[in-house]
Amino acid sequence: MGVTSLSVIYASIILSSMFLPPILIKNLGCKWTIVAGMGCYVTYSIGNLYPGWYTLIPTSVILGMGGSPLWSAKCTLLTISGNLQAPKENKKAADVINKYFGIFFLIFQSSAVWGNLMSSLIFGSDKNITNISHEALQYCGAGVCADINSNSTTKKPAQQLVWTLVGCYIGVGVLAMIIVAVFLDNIDRDQAREFRDNREPFWSTFLATFTLLKDKRLVILIPLTMYSGFEQSFLSGEYTKNYVTCALGIHYVGYAMICFGATNSLCSFIFGRLAEYTGRAPLFCVAAVTNFSCILALLFWRPHPDQLPVFFVFPALWGLADAVWQTQTNSLYGVLFPRQKEAAFANYRMWESLGFVIAFAYSTFICLDIKLYILLGVLILSMVTYLWVEFQERKNPTLPVEEGIYDTDFSAKGDHILNQTSL
Repeated sequence: MGVTSLSVIYASIILSSMFLPPILIKNLGCKWTIVAGMGCYVTYSIGNLYPGWYTLIPTSVILGMGGSPLWSAKCTLLTISGNLQAPKENKKAADVINKYFGIFFLIFQSSAVWGNLMSSLIFGSDKNITNISHEALQYCGAGVCADINSNSTTKKPAQQLVWTLVGCYIGVGVLAMIIVAVFLDNIDRDQAREFRDNREPFWSTFLATFTLLKDKRLVILIPLTMYSGFEQSFLSGEYTKNYVTCALGIHYVGYAMICFGATNSLCSFIFGRLAEYTGRAPLFCVAAVTNFSCILALLFWRPHPDQLPVFFVFPALWGLADAVWQTQTNSLYGVLFPRQKEAAFANYRMWESLGFVIAFAYSTFICLDIKLYILLGVLILSMVTYLWVEFQERKNPTLPVEEGIYDTDFSAKGDHILNQTSL
């Protein structure tokens, strides 16, 4: 029921993206929206202690409902911080925002390293490892259209090991919530308070995500945003199943994803700073060429255990490209819609999640080579539409938010300070 659970998660994210982020962020502020969203993620981890329809489906809905506000609040916080810091450094707001997203994704994508290292070490102690026969290898890759679940290359790890891993994830999640609640600056506290006092019409906030769709630039960016969901779901779902698990076994999946996470993390930091000198467009082109080349290679590659290094080359290259899709697309939204940040990033999560849902929906019905062709087509469409938006932005640049629009002087409001962090 893994695919079902993931489908429910992203369907819930789509639903929550339509309404919740602007309401929660404007009322609670970015900080407490992030804390609440992280709590939703922890509930899903708790549900995995005893996975079943009555635990995973409700917690999947909870995670989805909290996921979009969490990510929208995070992106809004980084955009506000970048706009505030840019005048102090005498730099363009777009360059500082790019740098901040690069730093964030350096840390965020490194979680793939630590999380998968944790799972690989824990599951690596399982002695119940399946030997893969030569006959089973013929079903690996895009050469033969068959359900690899029919072969015997996958076995469920021991339940005790699963509990150990999930317990570690729960502990890390709770610790992260505490750290954010105590140490993260409540940078938009006064804005949230002013919003609550003004009591703006509920429907104007409730429908803010849809209202922003009147902007032609946002509509044209939908293919690029959805491609982010397509490409992430392909690597985490199709590549790990049809290449790594099929040819090497499930115990290698964690190591392949570590390779992806390490490259993604490092490149996110590099590209976040490099964009200041190259601009966004060259980086997007590098990512597109990288993904294009990988997709073509995966169409013809027949994975075999003797080609062990190749299994890690593809995740590394995919991580390089994903670093661009994540840092630069998020930054692009922040630059294009500086005055509608909450609604803009809610749209980002909604359309990205729709890409995930579509990919998961057809994952069990069509052959792998068709999935690769679909991915290729969406990639080409995404680049065409992105380049049009970039061209229009060069002709008519979006004005950044004026300095001082965000009040961050909390020195006079010391009655709400805990550990030097405003609440």
